[in-house]
Amino acid sequence: MTDHDHDHSQSDSNKKASAPGSENLLRHASQWRGAAPVDKWDPPYCGAMDMRIAADGTWHHEGTVIQRQTLVQLFSSILRRDADGHYYLVTPAEKVRIQVDDCPFTAVLMNVVNPGTDAQILRFTLNTGETVEAGPDHPLKVDYPDGEEPHPVVHVRHGLEALITRSVFYDLASLASPEEVSKKSLEAAPHKGFGQNVGVLSHGKLFVLGQL
Repeated sequence: MTDHDHDHSQSDSNKKASAPGSENLLRHASQWRGAAPVDKWDPPYCGAMDMRIAADGTWHHEGTVIQRQTLVQLFSSILRRDADGHYYLVTPAEKVRIQVDDCPFTAVLMNVVNPGTDAQILRFTLNTGETVEAGPDHPLKVDYPDGEEPHPVVHVRHGLEALITRSVFYDLASLASPEEVSKKSLEAAPHKGFGQNVGVLSHGKLFVLGQL
């Protein structure tokens, strides 16, 4: 355990009774349309709450799946990942830590605009209903943490990423074409396959998928 984690553990214990409830967070979240400007807020840390985002993108509160999509959308609108690697629900007055098993979002659908041209755009629909277009502001990245299975993600906002689901990644891979890439790019996607290194274009930026 790092000193930072120890500090947070102490803070979690000391502030457990005063940690805000979900109703208070929702009240603040409902004041915004879409994503709140959480990157501009610096509230005090108020402890952790029993909320978890599972690897499949489902939200759990006190062990129960949150079924209402509107609630998931509201909570996700005030979500932020800080430099310490932890995820927080943030309002102007408080910051509450939650658990995220993998990525806080999942990309469940992909639409291709201007396919096969230099103006091609990859538009992903997330499990929250919002859309993200891969490009310089929303980079797409494929890692191979176990040396075999790809872990494709697209950046959403505030350090938050969406895991591209397997079916969507198959659609993405079908668009890929062989590309000449630098050694640095290959190191960023170190898949030891037997195929040719390939990439996809979106908003004028090439994203390396690895060797497929």
